[in-house]
This record gives sequence, structure tokens and C-alpha cells, in this order.
Amino acid sequence: MMDAATSTQGRLQSATRDPAIAVAGVSKWFDSGGAQRLQVLQDIQLAVGEHEIVAILGASGSGKSTLLNIISGIVKADRGRLWINGVPTDEFDDWRSVSYMFQEDRLLPWRTALRNVEFALEAGGIARAERERRATATLELVGLNGFENAFPYQLSGGMRSRVALARSLVLEPCILLMDEPFSRLDAQTRALMHTELLRIHKLKKMTIVFVTHDVEEAVVLADRVVVMTPRPGRVREQVDVELARPRDATMPEVTRYIQRLRALI
Repeated sequence: MMDAATSTQGRLQSATRDPAIAVAGVSKWFDSGGAQRLQVLQDIQLAVGEHEIVAILGASGSGKSTLLNIISGIVKADRGRLWINGVPTDEFDDWRSVSYMFQEDRLLPWRTALRNVEFALEAGGIARAERERRATATLELVGLNGFENAFPYQLSGGMRSRVALARSLVLEPCILLMDEPFSRLDAQTRALMHTELLRIHKLKKMTIVFVTHDVEEAVVLADRVVVMTPRPGRVREQVDVELARPRDATMPEVTRYIQRLRALI
């Protein structure tokens, strides 16, 4: 049986040959206000294959969101290297192909659903008519046709999440990064969003990396779950979820994965 280090090395080599995301030896410190800096991440090795769905799972403070922010280019690593689609991030210039869906929906309250989605296109020099066409099509993709002119206060939590998802998708990204995007939803709405995300992933063939503290969500959605240690965050183990979709948390096979992952956190 392949051990964890060999498995990680193999994945990293594979992603470098046929890359979506590759992370090699990444560490990060933050100022803590004292004499010593606080180490948040330590020597992260991670490879994400093209079209793969990967969950980053761990307890609060394990550096999950920091790792996602480093992959997105929002935060710079203090040590190590990253590649996006085979290009080192310090040379990568196609960041519009990488979308980020935050934990909060961050909708602008004075804009309709259509105009919130269109907002993501405004910096690209795209004509108004084309922006509107793409935003309308993306709202339809996430099941919100007919709600183009609704304001955020008129939408349920699940519908607001769909608008936020549409805003992330309207750029037609190759890579979608998600930071606990469904954590504020009730269980039933969250399950519906899981189904929608998997449907869109199958249709659009994106690479998805999402952060979660919800073990069930990780098993239901991901092809692979990366389990982080407490701070400083390191990759404790990577677990391939070798189950057909759709998956339900009550299925015995899913339950076994959930139990295994809970034991690792």
C-alpha cells in the first residue's frame, strides 16, 4: 500500500505534468502583535488534478482559508511555490480564469440579482449588452431565471447563495475556489446547493477546491478530502472518496468515510 508521503508526491508530480493547481512546500506566518510571528501553514504539499473536486477539511485555525487565499493570489506565501495550470503564480496572468466564492454572499444591496452577477464582468471592458446576456444566462444556469430583477432583501438565503455562485461562474472560470460557501444555510437548502454544484461541475468541467469544517459536506461533494492538522496547518492525510454520485450522508458507505475523517480531525 502506498504511504501518505509517496501518495502526495505522486499527486504533485501528476499535477505538474497535467496541472490545475500545484502547491509545493508552502508556509505562511502572520504578525501576532508580539515578538514572535504566528505560523499558520507549514510545508504544504498539494496537487489538484484538472476537473477534480477537492475539499480542505480541518478544525478552526488550521489554516484552511489561508491556504485557499494563497492559491487565489489574495495572500502571498512566505515560503514555497505554486502553479496554476502549469504556470508559476508569480508569472500567471489569467486570474480571471480563477473565481472565488466567499463564505458571505457579499451581494450589493442596491443592485438586483442580474446587476450583482453583471458586476463581476464590469472590470473586463465587456459591452453592457454582452454583460447582461452572460449574467442572464448564468442566473438561468443556477436556477434563478425569473428573479433577475429581485433585490437581495427579496431573496431567501439559498437564492442569495445561488446569486453569489452565479457571480463566481459568469467569468467562466477553469478553477472555482469556495470558502465554506454554504455554511450559513439550513440543512435542506445546503443539500439542494450541493446538488446544484455537482450538476454545474458536470456541465462545466471546472476544477473545484472548497474549504469546509463539515465532514458530511466534504464526503458528499469531494473526489478527495485533504485533512489539515491544527495550527500550524499541515496536510495530515489525503483521503480519496471512491464512491459513485449521488451520495447521501445516511448511506453506510458514506458513513464509513465520515467516521474515518472525524477520527483524523
